[in-house]
Amino acid sequence: MKEILSKAKNWLSDTFDTHTRQQTQHLIENDAKKLKDSFYKNLAFGTGGMRGIMGVGTNRINKYTLGKNTQGISSYLKKQFPNEQLQVAIAYDCRHNSKELAQIVANVFSANGIKVFLFSDLRPTPELSFAVKHLNCQCGIVLTASHNPPEYNGYKVYWKDGGQLVPPEDAEIINEIENLEYQHINFEAKKELIQFIDKEVDEAFIAASIKNGSFNASAEAKSALKIVFTSLHGTSITLIPEVLKRAGYTHVKVVEEQAEPNGDFPTVKSPNPEEPEALKMALDLAEKEQADIVIGTDPDGDRLGIAVRNQEGEMMVLNGNQAMVLMTDFLLKEHQQNQGFKGDEFIASTIVSTPMMQKLAAHYGVECKVGLTGFKWIAKMIKDFPKQEFIGGGEESFGFMVGDFVRDKDAVTSTLLICEIAAEAKNKNSTVYHQLLELYKTHGLYQEELVSLVKKGIEGAQEIQEMLKKLREETPTHFGGIAVKKVEDYQASEVIDIETGEKTSLDIPKSNVLIYHLEDGTQIAARPSGTEPKIKFYVSTNAALDKTENYATVKQELDHKIESVLSYFNF
Repeated sequence: MKEILSKAKNWLSDTFDTHTRQQTQHLIENDAKKLKDSFYKNLAFGTGGMRGIMGVGTNRINKYTLGKNTQGISSYLKKQFPNEQLQVAIAYDCRHNSKELAQIVANVFSANGIKVFLFSDLRPTPELSFAVKHLNCQCGIVLTASHNPPEYNGYKVYWKDGGQLVPPEDAEIINEIENLEYQHINFEAKKELIQFIDKEVDEAFIAASIKNGSFNASAEAKSALKIVFTSLHGTSITLIPEVLKRAGYTHVKVVEEQAEPNGDFPTVKSPNPEEPEALKMALDLAEKEQADIVIGTDPDGDRLGIAVRNQEGEMMVLNGNQAMVLMTDFLLKEHQQNQGFKGDEFIASTIVSTPMMQKLAAHYGVECKVGLTGFKWIAKMIKDFPKQEFIGGGEESFGFMVGDFVRDKDAVTSTLLICEIAAEAKNKNSTVYHQLLELYKTHGLYQEELVSLVKKGIEGAQEIQEMLKKLREETPTHFGGIAVKKVEDYQASEVIDIETGEKTSLDIPKSNVLIYHLEDGTQIAARPSGTEPKIKFYVSTNAALDKTENYATVKQELDHKIESVLSYFNF
């Protein structure tokens, strides 16, 4: 605690503004627990950049932690691109302080002689990824904490290819930031270097989204599709209704109570489309309107939740894996019919997403590249294999990317894509749900479940580390009576054969992830979240489905198996 107190007292110096000093003094005098959590570490870059609770301290999002990041990035940009006109693009979402923090970040970049393109109002994250390439920037920043609770904000860094930071730049930038002191931050803006952007970039992004997300559904099919859309108080309200309208969809009902951007997210417990509860108002409106499909996006407009009608005509929320395989199969089928495959195409997924993606790839004769959690790794695949064509890909956490014009998950274009799939299906007297069952009949019924345990603060972080340490030291040999065949330890970069004890290397960047492969094909993964105070457990199992009428029976059997497997952890 002595070291924490010393760090906190540094924030009482003249380097910091009066308000910050007063808040820090208040913590020192009145709230030891909060003081400890605010200063016990420096806020770190995780899966999706830097994300944390807003407030004073080194472990909080504030003008100084973000200013220090920006100062470090400015220095790094000058070293990496010494003879170029440096340019960055900055966007922000609907969260509290996002606009103000975006302006501070713009000020620091400009103070360092860097040209800044700053969106004049909130925009979805995928548009920032697009803008980086469109405006020939070396870097991009978006102020967002995705679907985290209202007290959070964050800072995502994009590089010149439009993808998020990956090795080696991430470690080099972190090193640059850590070598700085707070007094080194230059907050004195050069206003002539800050240019506000909006409609011109919007128009270019909308055009690209429609080009990449449209697949010749007829005007009749589009007008017959009944869509309900909710932005969950987030940024996608600025683009998705307009994209659908211009693409020819005339029957779109917006959940008006959730259309206004609001960082308090007043109508939902969590603005996360992964949670069926977040889509309740949209589902209620869908019943009233007899809609065919419901789409909801998270606050920064990169993830989407989808609900469609099942065989009984009831609305059913698809999970991220189901949405991903439906969209990927559609893209592959379209590519096969219109261009054919040359042998250099690939789709992409992540190590904790459904193995059904590999089945789809094998079926169409294309490659499926699998990376660590986070779309930055999919963007890196595109960058690392420029001679290969990326068709599409996603991850289980409700993100999908269509083509490579955007290098991050993109709910705008993906919304259009799933509407094309639904419109075409309805036009053929089918449904999205029926198409999913047909995919299960062809490739096997893959059933996945995610369990997230929230562990807040210092004690929670330690508890998560202890859980993973115990799993490594006491390797399970069985889950629910099913033997473990092998274990992939991404932190140790090795695969362990449980029967022989033989170890082989894993050729993928290190990450604190364990994946257990059971002898019946079931997979269990454990990993700490890179953006929230959670440890996550993922289970995937599968079985043959001889006919779609047996779906409910086979699914029930798989659900029982998942329940049995998860009982090992005593949740």
